[in-house]
Amino acid sequence: MSAALGLYRLQQVDSQIDQIRARLKVIDATLQNDIELRAAMEHFTAADTKHASAERELKMSDAEVEKQRIKIQQTEASLYGGAVQNPKELQDLQNDVASLKRHLDTLESRELDAMAVVETAESELKSATAVLEKVKASRSSQNIDLTKEIETLQKNLVRLESERKAVSENITTDFFTVYDQLRQQRRGIAVTTLSDSSCAACGTTLTPSQQQSARSTSQLFNCPTCGRILFAN
Repeated sequence: MSAALGLYRLQQVDSQIDQIRARLKVIDATLQNDIELRAAMEHFTAADTKHASAERELKMSDAEVEKQRIKIQQTEASLYGGAVQNPKELQDLQNDVASLKRHLDTLESRELDAMAVVETAESELKSATAVLEKVKASRSSQNIDLTKEIETLQKNLVRLESERKAVSENITTDFFTVYDQLRQQRRGIAVTTLSDSSCAACGTTLTPSQQQSARSTSQLFNCPTCGRILFAN
């Protein structure tokens, strides 16, 4: 087996390994950093907080209305109970009742407003909950598929690592070093083919003499332009 052929086979295996590792990285990022799910959760949290705040405001309004009604009842009891006979005091009590009732109208108006806010918040929370549940259901199905894909990719990775080890045994240390250096320099592609008298990676056309050198079984020939090792089928 020629040196170029051995490195070309190694390149094929390494390219598949690179693709698998890149895909695993994408899957991991998808599982760890789901933008749509995070947005749905943030929307739900905001709606839930708004609803809880609206509920508290309504309870406070209810309490103020109830407190005001009790004041009115107590004042009317004093007014109509017969214990107060002084006309001036009776007039003051009547004025107090009228004032308390006017304020009650204001409080009841606020209570109605608070009820409307709660209804709106409930509607928004219901909508946010539905969206979140839909996204979660979708992600649950997607995650199952991605988990299965991970298992398949990992099995293929183990197989390819074994292939790589077998192919590497027939490559000398010097050639292996050159290959590794080119892999680092040429974005993972150290070996390419001679296609129609040209470098398949960069398209440089080779002279007949260069093509003959690329077909050597004992020496490596590098593309004069991109520097990659050329393998002639």
